[in-house]
Amino acid sequence: MDGRSEFLCGVVEGFYGRPWSMEQRKVLFQWMQRWELNTYLYGPKDDLKHRLLWREVYSPEEEGQLRTLIVESEKRGLRFVYSLSPGQDIVFSSSCDLSLLKRKLRQVSKLGCQAFAILFDDIDHSLCQADSQAFSSFAHAQVSVANEIYRFLGEPPVFLFCPTEYCGSLCSPSVSKSPYLMTVGEDLLPNISIIWTGSKVISRELSVEGLSEVQSVLQRPPLVWDNLHANDYDSRRLFLGPFKGRYPQLATQLRGLLLNPNCEFEANYIPLHTLGTWYRTGREEKKGKKRGEGGEGNEEHQYCPEMALSTALHDWMEELSQPLQPGCLCVCVRVCGCVGVWVVLKRSQLSLISTVHPDVDSDLSEGGDREEREKKLHNNQFQQGPGQPRSPGGVLCVGKAPLSESQIRLLVGLHYLPHEHGPSAQRLLQDLTWLKEHCHLVSANDKKGPPQKAEEWRGRAAGFLGVCEEIAALHSSVVSGVRKAVLYDLYPYVWDLRNTALVAKAFICWLGCGTTTGAELLGVESEPWVFKGGVSGELQMLLPIGSNSELFSHPPPLFPTSRLYNIRPYHNKDKAELYCMVRQLQQGAQGSPDSSPAHPDLIGDRCLGPCLTLCPEYSMVLEDELGVCGCVLGVVDVRSFAKRCQTCWISPPEDQGEYPDSLLYHFPSQLRLDALPDLVDISVTRCLLTALLTALKANGSHGVFCEMQPTDRMRLDFLTKLGFLEIIRGEALHRAGVVLGRLL
Repeated sequence: MDGRSEFLCGVVEGFYGRPWSMEQRKVLFQWMQRWELNTYLYGPKDDLKHRLLWREVYSPEEEGQLRTLIVESEKRGLRFVYSLSPGQDIVFSSSCDLSLLKRKLRQVSKLGCQAFAILFDDIDHSLCQADSQAFSSFAHAQVSVANEIYRFLGEPPVFLFCPTEYCGSLCSPSVSKSPYLMTVGEDLLPNISIIWTGSKVISRELSVEGLSEVQSVLQRPPLVWDNLHANDYDSRRLFLGPFKGRYPQLATQLRGLLLNPNCEFEANYIPLHTLGTWYRTGREEKKGKKRGEGGEGNEEHQYCPEMALSTALHDWMEELSQPLQPGCLCVCVRVCGCVGVWVVLKRSQLSLISTVHPDVDSDLSEGGDREEREKKLHNNQFQQGPGQPRSPGGVLCVGKAPLSESQIRLLVGLHYLPHEHGPSAQRLLQDLTWLKEHCHLVSANDKKGPPQKAEEWRGRAAGFLGVCEEIAALHSSVVSGVRKAVLYDLYPYVWDLRNTALVAKAFICWLGCGTTTGAELLGVESEPWVFKGGVSGELQMLLPIGSNSELFSHPPPLFPTSRLYNIRPYHNKDKAELYCMVRQLQQGAQGSPDSSPAHPDLIGDRCLGPCLTLCPEYSMVLEDELGVCGCVLGVVDVRSFAKRCQTCWISPPEDQGEYPDSLLYHFPSQLRLDALPDLVDISVTRCLLTALLTALKANGSHGVFCEMQPTDRMRLDFLTKLGFLEIIRGEALHRAGVVLGRLL
């Protein structure tokens, strides 16, 4: 391969975060060969010997791994580019540092590497005292080292240089007037290619005009390090959309284009697949022009991101649904209260499971019709009726079907591109914004509005709730229907969005009940793209409680569960199940059977009755496929609620005592949270609490508190992580309790 004339197109592993594994890189090389890409640049920022410990040579074991990568890339017809980032602490004028740099690159060269890059990105512009005396500028220092290293390596056909001003927004005062870029363009040897990211670090588009300007200053066509799909700057964002905003005709202005993709390897199938389509389209267009077939009207050689995405989606579906090893089955086991732990078992092991869990159908280990088995096991899960205690026994169900095409399109649309959402995400955000702004149409206080307007609101709400349900189903399918490696990479993002959608859905259901006063509905005002979190972050910021990030940003559970959850306002029909739940919790806490079997509702009346009767509009229910599994009850104004209890209720609620005015001034609202202990994913309990806080905030509350026993360490720890602080304890309450509160 003649690297001096070939257009370099491929992948740069240059993100901040855990580098890809050797096995992942081998799969990457297979993808690149299949899609006719030609270049891989090794430069993970968190490889210590690439950046922080750049002076240290590789150990024999590390040498072996690098040699394997180089050989593997050559087998696939790829150019392996090794990069080094010495800029954080190199002394440019030090002969010792220069010798160490040469020693490191000589070691890699002996492993068979023939292409190199030296990177000076994301570093301070200042020079140490010794360098200030040796060089007239920062640019002169970098160019001097780069030129010497290039000559030392024998002037390889591919040698890349990443400047510190690597995009338009970092140039001072501008691209065309930057002294730094002018020096680099004039003094860097002409066969060294210069890296550029575009007008910004993450450029929405690359324009011919912008590239022509930088080409003029650098005196050579730049090589684009494309951060379009990079997500290392935001732990809540993932980019599954197509390669977009770069026309194939730009290749004539470039030395090459390398995509720096998502940190999560399995998330890069579509970005790299569509990059390959883009590259091949440009190459075919160039060939067509040579044959006299060119012209802008020749649609055969036009790159269309949407068409490229459709092709990539079809291929990715096949990758996602690769079968398990022969003789194995994916099952979901619920043992000792642990819901939805997915494991891969050999069929010979199923007899053991059936022995431990006799409720599992015997035909599971004997083959038979899969749909019939799923139906039986599904029915087995839903035998429980309302008002009956949930059994802590084991339930086993066969793995669900792979993701459908519509689910994959939803997944991609919700995690599209940094400057653009997919259609489903756009609709979700637009509907939530509109439903908030027009909630007065269904308010109980607005009797004059035309009925058709209320119906319009309810129609759009139904569409919004439908998308939220699709997100919940997508989360369940990702857990149960994709390969383990894909699940590992995608799950944190799908889980995060599922949780935010749960809260948003509960909020819209609550608005639909007509109980809002409209006090604090607007959420956080902000321009698009300025806050983190992608679709999940934007949904969050549209909620009244959205600025409280501690309610939304938490690590995902260690054991993913495919169980479907729902949070909604309380209905009268829920009373029996809620009473049963608190009775079950009370018995578990006391470690004794029901002390009042003749009066089974006594505990429920004492704990939940006043709130469910006097202010049901601030009661939220958490349910899963087995029924109600949690609830949170709120009181927006404790003072008025206490007065109503005195006149309407025989005895005060269990946790309703007298509270000092100083507490109620800052925290006028109160809550009670209950959830069954068999929830593997405790985040749904957090979502349940957040849904209530959203409703309280929307109706003007500025603070909320709850009282509990000081021995309840689990609940104390849970609330503390959500921003609650201890306000009152012990003697100040004249009882053995502790009060935690948080501002809204």
